[in-house]
Amino acid sequence: MSLYHIIRFPFFIEQFNALDEVHQERIRRIVFQLSEKGSLVGKPLGLPFLREKKFNGNRLYFLFYAEWNVVLLVALSDKKDQSTTIVKIKTELSSYRQFVYEQLKEMGLI
Repeated sequence: MSLYHIIRFPFFIEQFNALDEVHQERIRRIVFQLSEKGSLVGKPLGLPFLREKKFNGNRLYFLFYAEWNVVLLVALSDKKDQSTTIVKIKTELSSYRQFVYEQLKEMGLI
């Protein structure tokens, strides 16, 4: 049984669906790890709740919401787009939080 709820942001879903099966499977394994270990996975990116997990030269970005035991999968990028992606994520933090809240409400968890 997973300890953390995994929520996928629509932009992440688009990026994930565009990947080949090998990369998708690698991400599925990371997602399972996140569902079990939450914020213990990956490397923090300046904020304690913003983290990245590297895989095959790429990066998976996620936000950890401890008060809800939620991991929000936000985006994927390669090394070249890393800084641009991180800046974009940081500017959208309130939108991501609202999205998580609405998703949890729909699921009847809050």
